[in-house]
Amino acid sequence: MRRRFELTDFEWSVIEPLLPNKPRGVPRVDDRRVINGILWRFRTGSPWADIPERYGPHTTCYNRFVRWRKAGVWDRLLTAVSHAFDGELVMIDSSSIRVHQHGATFKKGDPNRCMGRSRGGLTTKIHALVDGRGLPIQLHLSEGQASDCKQADPLLGAVPEGSTFLADKAYDSDAIRARITAQGGFANIPAKRNRRQGFVFSTFLYRYRNLIERFFGKLKHARGLATRYDKRADNFLAAIKLFSARRNRVLKATLREAAAGC
Repeated sequence: MRRRFELTDFEWSVIEPLLPNKPRGVPRVDDRRVINGILWRFRTGSPWADIPERYGPHTTCYNRFVRWRKAGVWDRLLTAVSHAFDGELVMIDSSSIRVHQHGATFKKGDPNRCMGRSRGGLTTKIHALVDGRGLPIQLHLSEGQASDCKQADPLLGAVPEGSTFLADKAYDSDAIRARITAQGGFANIPAKRNRRQGFVFSTFLYRYRNLIERFFGKLKHARGLATRYDKRADNFLAAIKLFSARRNRVLKATLREAAAGC
């Protein structure tokens, strides 16, 4: 019997081919059971040590999660999602995540942080680029006080040529507009009040930006992502990629259609 938060048979059929399939030495513990344990941990926001025994030792779940993060397994899941995206309409935004006191502790000089002080206290920002169906294309982390405009650069490289680019006023900069235009796209961004120059802007297209808000809303159903408990930024980002690949129902429908056509 499948329990809450666990992978469905279809989800497993999509994920399984993307996992390492050449284990060395002792055969691995059941991958599906371990991933279900990882999902349970982030969905509930519980410590790793509280993972139920039905998912095996919590150390196995943690070690497998970290090892596969280093091997790029979770990156491949996000890439699989990106291959199904619709490039005609893309949008960018960020969402602030409060850092829990357990995640705020760190070793002196540790560069892997992505935590900063803002009005909400110690926070991390998730920057996302999604397509016109809410499918994630690219993700990026920064400190909570970082400017959205300056943190857009790592995501703009994934914007397809000739697309319509939606963003709020935080991304109204000459550099971003020039880059989108150079790629043959249209930057549909409302101008800031202090702008002297006017720009073409469609309020009708701007309404579709609610799709990225829905993306963040679905992502934060997982309590371990709505609040950051992880000390390391790369672990936190890997969990976001795992849930981004799983939560989107449109992706599942797309993959079903592709499988049926084979």
